[in-house]
Formats: sequence, structure tokens, C-alpha cells
Amino acid sequence: MSSLPLFPATLAGSLPKPFWLAETEKLWPQWRLTGAQLEVGKQDAALLWLKRQEDAGLDIVTDGEQFRIHFVHGFLEHVAGIDWQKKTQMGIRNNRYTVDVPTVTGALERKKPVHGDEVRFTRSHTRWRLKVTLPGPMTICDTIADAHYGSRPAMAMAFAEILNAEARELEALGVDVVQFDEPAFNVFMDEVKDWGIAALERAAQGLACKTAVHICYGYGIEANIRWKGTLGSEWRQYEEIFPALNRSRIDQVSLEAQGSKVPLSLIRLLPDKDILVGAIDVATNSVEPPEAVAAILTEATKHADSRRIQACTNCGLAPLPREVAAAKLVALGAGARMMRERHGHRSA
Repeated sequence: MSSLPLFPATLAGSLPKPFWLAETEKLWPQWRLTGAQLEVGKQDAALLWLKRQEDAGLDIVTDGEQFRIHFVHGFLEHVAGIDWQKKTQMGIRNNRYTVDVPTVTGALERKKPVHGDEVRFTRSHTRWRLKVTLPGPMTICDTIADAHYGSRPAMAMAFAEILNAEARELEALGVDVVQFDEPAFNVFMDEVKDWGIAALERAAQGLACKTAVHICYGYGIEANIRWKGTLGSEWRQYEEIFPALNRSRIDQVSLEAQGSKVPLSLIRLLPDKDILVGAIDVATNSVEPPEAVAAILTEATKHADSRRIQACTNCGLAPLPREVAAAKLVALGAGARMMRERHGHRSA
């Protein structure tokens, strides 16, 4: 496997499901296949997106989360102790939107490896570096109701232990990066410092591969867009949590930048981390020109060494039209190449 270039390109995780696999342009789509056909369809979709990522010039690829219906529930459906029939109405992300969610009613236990077969398949079909995404403990706790543990920190630690067992197995199968998705970190900043980072570190404990945490302002859905409109002229949530994250054992921090009001100077608070700069806006169907990707990365180099910067997306691309997402991948890869031409290459 060759060394990573300067400004390696990757994505936050999800990509749209093809129309023949699931409903399109939905965050919670329904599968259009069943049984053995569904499993083959997921594999075909993963292969499609692997090829698209490689052709676009991405350096670290994912399976596009084609094997799961949702980034959190795709993991939780394999965990015992959750009653999927006992639905509890719950406000998500501090009541940004309300959903009927399943309920934890007993001790949590991973029934079997969750994503192992998927990673074996994906790893066997690409020579590129491979990233796998898992929901973070705090975000899981903000997406499911608790009728057993009595506190979010206790439930988060229980989930962290399960996630750690899964992550260790995936690393052994050849995963190069394990990323934990924690959009809840941008909402519950005090809790992040009190117990969120501790749960995250427990989930990543003992991993020798690269570890990352993805913290964004959410998918480009209407509820998130409305919430962003209330955040004022500057979005400074990162300012409260980055110092604590810099002291953590996590290697990489993935953040939102393109089309946002995040002051990129805040990445100065992460002097010891690799920084995945969101250079693609997932809240619009407009495709960024490579120059716009390069402009965000150029701004980032004013505040962090270029050797620590990766080109990334703000969040997952799952709700977007397929061809829009594909075009955004091309723009991401082209923008990263543009930056290399300006700055040269480095070896990993």
C-alpha cells in the first residue's frame, strides 16, 4: 500500500443508496429488496461506490454505509437488551426533532459481530486504505431511550464496551481507520467534557489503527438546516470541546467547514490531531468546483500544518441524489489534487 499524499481525500461515511436497493433521497429509507437478493444488492452497491471513490481520487475509502439503513440503528439492531417494539417518543439533539425510538430494557450485549462480513467483503475489493464508521456512544444515547441503566453516562459506557469489541475485530480484518460518529458532541458540550470523551476513548481503547471522531452539524435535512439558522453569525460549538479532544487519545477529528459559519481558526485548538476538514457541503445539491474545495483547505493551512490536514465532506452524503453525491466526490478529489500541485507531496 503506497504512502498517503499530502491532503489525502476521504469522506465522512455514508453515500446514497442506489434506486434499486432502497428508497432514494431519504435519511431513513426502506429496502426495496429482501432476503438473499438484499444481501447481494448491498454488496453490488458497495462495489459501485468503491469504484466511484477510487475514480474520484479519494485516498481513504468507505463502503458508503450501503449495508445499513441508518448510521446508528444499523449497528443497534444487532445488540441485545433493546426492545424494538417498545417505542418511546424522544427529542433528538436536544429536541431539535422528535422521533419514536426503541428502548433499552435490559443489559446491553452484542449478539454477534455486526459489520465483520461487510468489512471482509469491502477489504477484499479495494487496495485503498479503508475506513469504517461506527456510531459514537453519546450519539447512540441521544438516539435511543433508556429504561434500564438510569443515566446516560452509564448507558454510554455500556455501549462503548460493545463498540470496542466490534472495532477491535474490524481492525483485525484490515481496517485502516475506525471513525466514531458523534454529532451529539456539538449539542451537549458540557456532557462531552464530563463523560462523552471518556466513553469515546473506551470505545477506541486498544486500537492500533487510526482512530477518528466525526463531529458535524448534521445531515442536510430540514430540521438541521432550521437549527443552523438559530446559531448566529459564528458557530463556535467546537471551541468548547476541542481542547478536551486534543488531550484525548483519538488521532483524528473530522469537522464541518464548507458552507458553514465555523471559524476555521478553531482548529488551532487541535495542535496534536490530524484534522479532516469538511470541504463539501452536504446540505445543498449544488456541486462545489474544485477551487472551492481548495479554498477551504487553503484557509485551514493558515491554522494547522498542511501535513495534518485531510480533505473530507461535512457529513454523510446519504440523503443526496446519487449523481450529485458522485459529482461532489469528484470535486473533493480534484480539489485535493489541486492543493498537492501547490504544496507538493509527503510520505506517510
